[in-house]
Amino acid sequence: MSSEPLSFFVLTIFPKIIECYIEYGIVRQAIKKGKLSVRAIDLRSFAPKGQVDDVPYGGFPGMVLKPEPIFEAYDYIVENYGKPYVLITEPWGRVINQEYLKELSQKERIMIICGRYEGVDERVKSIVDEEVSLGDFILSGGELVALVLIDGVARLLPGVLSEPRSLEEDSFSNRWLGYPVYTRPREYRGMKVPEELLSGNHKLIELWQLWHRIENTLKKRPDKVPKDLTEIEKDILNSILSGLSFKEWVKKRLNSL
Repeated sequence: MSSEPLSFFVLTIFPKIIECYIEYGIVRQAIKKGKLSVRAIDLRSFAPKGQVDDVPYGGFPGMVLKPEPIFEAYDYIVENYGKPYVLITEPWGRVINQEYLKELSQKERIMIICGRYEGVDERVKSIVDEEVSLGDFILSGGELVALVLIDGVARLLPGVLSEPRSLEEDSFSNRWLGYPVYTRPREYRGMKVPEELLSGNHKLIELWQLWHRIENTLKKRPDKVPKDLTEIEKDILNSILSGLSFKEWVKKRLNSL
């Protein structure tokens, strides 16, 4: 991969939405470390008299983003930075998941066209590589989709996170969903931190973690249960399904050794 930062170019009529967000958190950290570059490009600056939309042919309702500003902005990016991988936000597009973010993190330049109103002139699709979406619902514009992509990709870039191991612990990066986490105080409003996490017994803590990953996945996303289970994963899975608690399972395992 190039030593140059991964560059995002966001084509939007509301650049301040993008510019505001990138001043915070992991994205800001990635930019400061030289791993990421984000440019919000105001489509109005590429539009004659600033007009970025017009009525659709056919008498349909609403307004449509015009092709000229988008093509002009695209040409500007290609001439000054090189050809980008082009995404456009569409409600029926490829749904973003962790695997897709990993794919995008390997790119050098990504241009995101943020849809608005009733959509974008279809001729724009001639420069688009992929249509992307957050899911089967409608937003008023594509800026939130663009920010999700930027944020999700930023934390995957080498050297961005101060604790890289946390990437391995993420839900959807690991085989299972995440596990419950706790911090001080040990007790709050009668709710206590699980004693296993205070034990100092690293093996016990690892088992507790795996148990709760599997339990979380079964309860919240059973469709994500892997097919290729290890022996211990099978044992935990069957124990949870049979109604055993973690303490009962650990005691049973110790007695069987």
